[in-house]
Amino acid sequence: MFSRILIANRGEIALRIIRACRELGIESVAVYSEADRDAEYLKLADDSICIGPASAAQSYLNIPRIISAAEIADVEAIHPGYGFLAENAHFAEICQECGIVFIGPSAESMRLLGDKVAAREMARKARVPVVPGSAGQVKDEAEAVKIANKIGYPVIVKASAGGGGRGMRVAHNDISLHSAFAAARAEAEAAFNNGEMYLEKFVVQPRHVEVQIMADKAGNAVHFYERDCTIQRRHQKLIEESPSPFLDERTREELCRSALRVIKHANYFSAATVEFLLDADKNYYFIEVNTRIQVEHPVTEMVTGHDLIKLQLKVAAGQPLGFRQKDITHTGCSLECRINAEDPARNYAPCPGTITKFIPPGGMGVRVDTHVYQDAKVSPYYDSMISKLIVHRPTREEAIETMKRALHEFRIEPIKTTIPACIDILSHNLYVKGKVDTGFIERHMG
Repeated sequence: MFSRILIANRGEIALRIIRACRELGIESVAVYSEADRDAEYLKLADDSICIGPASAAQSYLNIPRIISAAEIADVEAIHPGYGFLAENAHFAEICQECGIVFIGPSAESMRLLGDKVAAREMARKARVPVVPGSAGQVKDEAEAVKIANKIGYPVIVKASAGGGGRGMRVAHNDISLHSAFAAARAEAEAAFNNGEMYLEKFVVQPRHVEVQIMADKAGNAVHFYERDCTIQRRHQKLIEESPSPFLDERTREELCRSALRVIKHANYFSAATVEFLLDADKNYYFIEVNTRIQVEHPVTEMVTGHDLIKLQLKVAAGQPLGFRQKDITHTGCSLECRINAEDPARNYAPCPGTITKFIPPGGMGVRVDTHVYQDAKVSPYYDSMISKLIVHRPTREEAIETMKRALHEFRIEPIKTTIPACIDILSHNLYVKGKVDTGFIERHMG
């Protein structure tokens, strides 16, 4: 096992990794920007190093500064968390060249699965259904229109190097496809420095379900069942749950086996999430693989009892998983609400500022993952998520009621948060019945 690692991230996930390291007897070194200098979680790390100004480009995305910090701190490995450099194959390669273990997959696997076009082709070879679409990247608008007319509208334009909902546009006819293609490509070039695009048939009113995988370096891979991430706004997840209320046991088993085939086909190790869309008839289609730990990983931890961050660390250190698929059981229902510093009444506008009152909820089955506290400052420079509220109860009905109670208890003032929106969603009769799709918020929540 490692004796000392560096955490190349910030906020909630940095604290989550610090805690896992402490329990495993690993020293942790946290990096921080000048905007995060006073963050309380830094005091829980064994050491901390400033890596630059508030701008992410000059700090958390600055590879030379992070590598320099790692060399100064004399660490054996780097954990990238999620976001920032977590799915950057170039960063993984540089770590390897510097003799530092990247706590994640190999650069080769990351590059293969990070390219959405290549990942689709690999899924086909693994006998996993994919959404009908272009065979490879689409070079221009004219080719996009030709493919769209072949597979039928509506279609969705996606960035090959995309993620987080960026570089994606839906089109319902030739005219809208021209503008959608141009806009998606421009967004992809700005966000990922990669304007390669591909085209898929747009699945109308789909469910979004993902399977959590962990694989070791000896070729062993297991799944930890699924998470339903259907409740999202503009491709950004807001509420996640496990098990999915939409799946029957047969579909669940097929979905999880398909996810494992994709991962084994890629010679993958570390944590991964294989994502699928499902139509109204429970036909499922592979869409992508996230080659990192997910924001919503606590949902899986609650229903299976496995610490995914610790497993990531052990796998990266070369240890085997130490258990088999039959040893993983799924118990009860878990929900997670993302608490973002956003105002739902103003179209989810960001709400940075100082938190003068912070009173988290508690009680049976309630978990709060957060790095903020009373008098903490919510920075305008980074992602707006400030907390994750997770519950675990024996049934879905109990989990929903516990979550609503916990949300009502949660006090974060004076900034606006997504707490009221989460309460409204959980109280909606369609959500309670499990009859939702990815467009639920836009259609039913104003």
